[in-house]
Amino acid sequence: MARKQAKRRKQQKVRQWRMPSIPFARILRLLLAVAVVLLSYRFSAALLDQPIQSITIDGPFQRVSALQIEEAISSELEAGFLSANLTEIQNRIVSLPWIDQANVSRRWPGKLEISVSEQVPAACWGERGLLNVRGELFVIKARHIPAELPRLSGPEGHSSEVAQMYLDVRDQLIPIGLDLRSVNLDARGAWQLVLQDGIGIRLGRRNIDERADLFLQVVANIVSNREADIDFIDMRYNNGFTIGWKKDAESGELLNKTRSGQQMLAGRIE
Repeated sequence: MARKQAKRRKQQKVRQWRMPSIPFARILRLLLAVAVVLLSYRFSAALLDQPIQSITIDGPFQRVSALQIEEAISSELEAGFLSANLTEIQNRIVSLPWIDQANVSRRWPGKLEISVSEQVPAACWGERGLLNVRGELFVIKARHIPAELPRLSGPEGHSSEVAQMYLDVRDQLIPIGLDLRSVNLDARGAWQLVLQDGIGIRLGRRNIDERADLFLQVVANIVSNREADIDFIDMRYNNGFTIGWKKDAESGELLNKTRSGQQMLAGRIE
């Protein structure tokens, strides 16, 4: 009796494994459907990818001509309407001097539309360079420098920093009737500003933010009232400033003579 029970237990432990049935027919139909879709897409793309029939270029064309743009992208136009690389076309246009931005789009059935915007010079950099409104140097040697542009200068790679200083100071001077004409950062890191009437503002190398704030909050108001009499402002003091007066200026304030005979007014801020 025990042998029969043991034999029965062994028989219960034996299981039969069957391979799962694979729907080969269904997989085959799916593969065929995918192949048909891919072939249809390629066939349709080949039919639609016709040569580019025309292009339109819209822009101000003050510094760059439409012909220059066409020449820059001519090799890319040899591709079909769909296979043309719009990103590469855009990059080639933007790489042209005086081009700021470009937008390229397709228009069915075979037309490319291109719109461009030119750089707007906001300041002169160094001798012949030009900065745009973002403080970016976009022309290194310009043939013509507009006389009305402010002149900024500094070490290589500091154009954005100098441009930001110019914008920050100018925006606070305009409401009180003053205008900033130049900003210079020398190789030692010293800053000097020049106002519209030629008054030099010496900020030096240290505590630039504090000195600039002192000039804007206190000294600028003095300058606006005595603009014709002032030669320069020296802000290179810990908590004060010096005003250099022109030789023929008359002032009711306490005046001191320098060795050169130039009159100066020293102001100390506690």
